[in-house]
Amino acid sequence: MKLHTLIHYLLPFMPVDHLDNPEITSIEDNSQNVKPGSLFICINGYTVDGHDYAQSAVKAGAVAIIAERELPLDVPVVVVKDSKRSMALLADFYYSHPTQSLHLIGITGTNGKTTTSHLIEKIFSDHGEKTGLIGTMYSKIGDQIYDTKNTTPESLMLQKTFKNMIDEEVTTAVMEVSSHALVEGRVHGCDYDVAVFTNLSQDHLDFHKTMEEYEAAKGLLFAQLGNVYHDQKTKYAVLNADDKASKKYKTMTAARVVTYGIDHDADFKAINIRMTAKGTSFELQSPLGNDHVEMKLIGKFNVYNVLASIATAFVSNISLRDAIKVIEETEGVSGRFEAVNAGQDFSVIVDYAHTPDSLENVLKTIRQFAKKRIFVVVGCGGDRDKTKRPLMAKISCELATDPVFTSDNPRTEDPEQILRDMESGVEGKVYQSIIDRKQAIQYVVNEASTGDVILIAGKGHETYQIIGKDIIDFDDRLVAKTAIEERFKRC
Repeated sequence: MKLHTLIHYLLPFMPVDHLDNPEITSIEDNSQNVKPGSLFICINGYTVDGHDYAQSAVKAGAVAIIAERELPLDVPVVVVKDSKRSMALLADFYYSHPTQSLHLIGITGTNGKTTTSHLIEKIFSDHGEKTGLIGTMYSKIGDQIYDTKNTTPESLMLQKTFKNMIDEEVTTAVMEVSSHALVEGRVHGCDYDVAVFTNLSQDHLDFHKTMEEYEAAKGLLFAQLGNVYHDQKTKYAVLNADDKASKKYKTMTAARVVTYGIDHDADFKAINIRMTAKGTSFELQSPLGNDHVEMKLIGKFNVYNVLASIATAFVSNISLRDAIKVIEETEGVSGRFEAVNAGQDFSVIVDYAHTPDSLENVLKTIRQFAKKRIFVVVGCGGDRDKTKRPLMAKISCELATDPVFTSDNPRTEDPEQILRDMESGVEGKVYQSIIDRKQAIQYVVNEASTGDVILIAGKGHETYQIIGKDIIDFDDRLVAKTAIEERFKRC
């Protein structure tokens, strides 16, 4: 594609006759990826300013630059007001508007995005469609899995991924949409067909500052959902009727609204919920009548995830019975209420719960089947929202019999200070503080007796710890399994 063609799409009124018109063979926002023929976009990020690498990009073969200021270079420099917004526009155009050829489902909310996205993806896959998935754990095209850095990639990588999906004949793509991505415009250009809201509770206040800002950020997904009524491509907003934020999101979208819930009236409602240590059952009330659902997933929070998934499948023309069948066969999602079994006579559960609300939900679920002590190993991330630290500690002390506070990606913060922040919310309560996460897990495994339950919270599927600037191999599941095996060896 020629540079003038890209510029005309980005800045229709900008004169280009004075500029060279090279062929653009790739668009890059990282100078290390530049090759001959690349258009390099200078992004002013949190820690790095891409403008500082423009010269390096030219040396590597960049034939044009998008920047927010004039640069003394020997190739055309196109100056824009907002390079991130420009990147989203150019990426969508350069890759031929890929999401317009996909059935695109976006899921936003504080908790439940990963489980819900995986459930939806499995429903469509089992229905015979080739699917794509983008989220916290990885990106997936068909059966191929790719590593990801962010829950929602930057717009350039996102549109490139969608183009790869089209090339691989994917028909339905499911993605988690973070509040950061919505505010930063990473999903500009994404033509969503269904937007799903899970829930809203405290998180990311280091970025959004207030809950009102956080709520508004999530609402952008629904405000940006198609404003045109089209017989061939109907847009739907799938909203949680039990979360008050849904009332605002309903007013923000022109799409057709379908609701799900447990406590309030909803199009898809669960009643008569019964839970055991092996699964959950409920009666589903829907526009088609009542159906019994018997699933292996555990917990009220998973009932919400399942309701959202079934509602999404229904508005996407998948039969209710087919969707329920997939749900009933599903074992679970990696790192989400995942059991660790090494022959022990007590339960060990690993879960990604890293917000006050998610930790409370998981512990309340455990309390419904636990017969003896409940241990919880929990920490709070460094360089992140500090206000939730005493809340996480308070919930742990209220709902577990044996809370243990520890490290969880302390990053550049002093882990001892993070623990002190947690401890400030539980003065006078009984708890243990063990900075080293491995030692904390070993401690609860050695303390547990027959019938006890251990919850290791916060990291779930993650296979690393971030300490300082270093990323260290660490998997709660493997550490717990090893601790159990070592205990047995001593017996």
